[in-house]
Amino acid sequence: MLPQIGKLLIVLGVVCLGLGVLLTLLGHLPFLRIGRLPGDIFVKRENFSFYFPLTTSIVLSLLLTLVFWLFSKR
Repeated sequence: MLPQIGKLLIVLGVVCLGLGVLLTLLGHLPFLRIGRLPGDIFVKRENFSFYFPLTTSIVLSLLLTLVFWLFSKR
């Protein structure tokens, strides 16, 4: 039981590390800024600001669906 939990924690750590590196690199690409895609809603008023990442949410949902679909095909 403990070796399985250890392997799971290692895999989760590697996934988090990879995701962190990916998000860091994507933040430096001028044509693809996660959170600032066309279609994301941002309203700024005098004493109020509202941000809803609609397009970013859809893109991330599609990517995660593809990843989970690929891993479930094993």
